[in-house]
Amino acid sequence: MPTSITMTPSGLSVPDEPYIPYIEGDGTGPDIWRASVRVFDAAVARAYGGKRRIHWFEVLAGEKAFNATGNWLPDATLDAFRKHLVGIKGPLTTPVGGGIRSLNVALRQILDLYVCLRPVRYFKGVPSPVKRPEDVDMVIFRENTEDIYAGVEWEAESDGAKKLVAFLQGEMGVKKIRFPATSGVGIKPVSREGSERLIRAAIEYALREGRRSVTFVHKGNIMKFTEGAFRDWGYALASREFREQTVSERETWILGNAEAKPGLSAEENARMIDPGYDMMTPEQRSAVIAEVEAALRLRATHGESRWKKKLLIRDSIADITLQQVLTRAKDFDVIATMNLNGDYLSDALAAQVGGIGIAPGANINYSTGHAIFEATHGTAPKYANLDKVNPGSVILSGEMMLRYMGWVEAADLIIAGMDGAIGARTVTYDFERLMTGATLVKCSEFADRIIEHMGAAAPVGAA
Repeated sequence: MPTSITMTPSGLSVPDEPYIPYIEGDGTGPDIWRASVRVFDAAVARAYGGKRRIHWFEVLAGEKAFNATGNWLPDATLDAFRKHLVGIKGPLTTPVGGGIRSLNVALRQILDLYVCLRPVRYFKGVPSPVKRPEDVDMVIFRENTEDIYAGVEWEAESDGAKKLVAFLQGEMGVKKIRFPATSGVGIKPVSREGSERLIRAAIEYALREGRRSVTFVHKGNIMKFTEGAFRDWGYALASREFREQTVSERETWILGNAEAKPGLSAEENARMIDPGYDMMTPEQRSAVIAEVEAALRLRATHGESRWKKKLLIRDSIADITLQQVLTRAKDFDVIATMNLNGDYLSDALAAQVGGIGIAPGANINYSTGHAIFEATHGTAPKYANLDKVNPGSVILSGEMMLRYMGWVEAADLIIAGMDGAIGARTVTYDFERLMTGATLVKCSEFADRIIEHMGAAAPVGAA
């Protein structure tokens, strides 16, 4: 009997036959969805021998919704996602002109899907522009509801922009707006609550999955009270809520110094972690000494090299991160960052492992259980109805969805199928043109190859 997924005090409760709403998507969306849903159903059937199945039902958004109802995002679609908690969507056309600026952003904000989850990993054989794409194995937690993407902005020379500029200059004494009369103005909200719930989700994920580190990526050296605050709140939360399971990078230096040189004084340790210590003011020196002493008090739980087995908490400036994910990919594992940084970073990383066409994504509220899994690419309308494009982004997003539901056996089959299909060099045009000795297949045929390489725990379609 099909029923809805629900959220309980102990977590997500998934019935054996859940309702799952889906948005087919615009442009290439129908081609991709037809291929993807066959992969999902085959994985579930093979993993559970007919004891579990998904009851799919379509909801509308984007161009298809507008043509059918005159509304780009009907209330019925939002109601379905609210009721059934978990859903999946293809790429959507963004309306041109007034109204909703982005349907994807609208869904995230209306349902408060504050985590944009983007795992980035390499499948052997996928063409890549970098030398060691296999070093890329990262999971990005991108804050989804704040930052520049909150959409709090006013057009240049509009009444709203003029009022805000006048307030900033007159009431707040702002003198740094270079050309105030012709400036569009946007507000960058970054809250403690929004930052902490995102960072908490990243740390909990890293601990649950046995990951090595969580890196806060920010531009806090410039935007000290927004991005700098994100970093500071992250360190404070890790120390306050996950003290015994985590260690900061600077704490590893302090504890490592103390273990390497027994009897090292706090001041000597401070000089080692801050080479500019002797040029600091007395207040700055006192702060570093206090930091050293606080870290040394952790020896009961972190001493005797036990800190080496803790989850490492560190931070990295956004611009250098974009360089180092290319040159030192192994240094990064789980990444927690704000909305705009996460957008840049997730697409840059996708390029290292085959492009956005195979990059999965999810938008999640871990408190309510609501989650929408989605293609991370656009609609590519020139390829619509040609059965040509790579369905990998939606297929791997569905794999994430099954794993989120606790159906890990089915999720593992999809990964095995994807590995097998790509390893056999039976791929769609985007990969085939860059691979030696590859066999070109259609979108639907790529799904067939994935299913063939799953292996079988039960016959496909068993019920």
